[in-house]
Amino acid sequence: MQAAEPPGSNAGVSKWDIRKQIWDYMETNNLADFPRPVHHRIPNFKGSLLMSHAVQKCDVFDKAREVKVDPDKPLEGIRLAVLQARKTLLVPTPRLRTGLFNKIVPPSGAAKDILRKCATSQGVRDYSVPVGLDAKVHVDLVVVGSVAVSEKGWRIGKGEGFADMEYAMMVSMGAVKEDTVVITAVHDCQVVDIPEELLGSHDLTVDYILTPTRVIETGCKRPKPQGILWYKISHETLGKIPILKNLRYQEKQAGRDVTLKDEWPDVAAAGKAERTASKMRPESPWLQNETSLAQARSGEEPLFDPLHQPASPTTVYVGNIPPGTRVRELKDALRERHATPMRLTWQGAQHLAFLSYDDASTADEAIEALQGLSIRGCSLRIELAKNQRSKMSNRPRQAARSKGQANEDFGHGQ
Repeated sequence: MQAAEPPGSNAGVSKWDIRKQIWDYMETNNLADFPRPVHHRIPNFKGSLLMSHAVQKCDVFDKAREVKVDPDKPLEGIRLAVLQARKTLLVPTPRLRTGLFNKIVPPSGAAKDILRKCATSQGVRDYSVPVGLDAKVHVDLVVVGSVAVSEKGWRIGKGEGFADMEYAMMVSMGAVKEDTVVITAVHDCQVVDIPEELLGSHDLTVDYILTPTRVIETGCKRPKPQGILWYKISHETLGKIPILKNLRYQEKQAGRDVTLKDEWPDVAAAGKAERTASKMRPESPWLQNETSLAQARSGEEPLFDPLHQPASPTTVYVGNIPPGTRVRELKDALRERHATPMRLTWQGAQHLAFLSYDDASTADEAIEALQGLSIRGCSLRIELAKNQRSKMSNRPRQAARSKGQANEDFGHGQ
């Protein structure tokens, strides 16, 4: 098989395009270890265990006492280095389901083989204790996984936003400060050009990049997240991440504005304001005041309240979906184009899907944003589903689930 060209200039592309370039290149050139394929993952690049030596050469690591390291497989070597240096290791809980993070506590006098186990995902489960929001935690160093990163410090994750969310939550609980250093570890091919306009106000940047061949100090001056942007959080997200409820209560008691995305009085207008503002560089990322909504980029979750559906939804038809495509791939592409629907009806077996928007104006904007969209090399057909709209609205829920069709709130599923 002929080796693919390494990722190059990324002018005019989306985050999803860059992710796909990296994933495809690493798979084609066999640059990753288990788990494979690397698509939809933080790639476990070959040589990742050597990062345990690279991080120990950094002055910031030597000075750190408490280190937060993401649970991704390629960061296993760095977790081991933290434990071997007898520093406090904090690891986020998977998908933040049971809390923010756990403290890894090896057995007293643990030998190197036990420390190696503690650094693995199994060890994180077996040798950890939960850390609550009221814990006096002061993280000196943050280590995150990445799909792509630029020498300027711009970072792209796998698209779920958990690293950004974790950092914002640490800010809110006082665990990190403005000068807390953020490091990422990647393969050399993952260091690419990333247009700054792709960055949102919630995106975490990095100060150092470790690769198998070099250490890059980015000198990034862009402000890191300053806390949770509650207007980007939906009730659905709040339900999935219980610790957010506790944090929201604390911030509400402190007098901060914790209005959620689907609590704004004019959801459609708010969504339009966010999409307009997404074309502009935010002057003060994560600033929490009455003008924040109009300054922010479009968020990850749908502008949709399951208890109050709009009176006149408009449906968009998506066709020519290639065989084998997962619903998550389409969802990621929609988020990248800032065309998140309030509901997605998936008919993968028929190679099509339907996107439900709150009104005709929002649907038209989505169609425009999705022009030229392709998945797995196939150009998708995007158009207003005028003929299907009434039929889709009146179809019983049970029928919608037959023959491989799934009708779901955006954000659920694979």
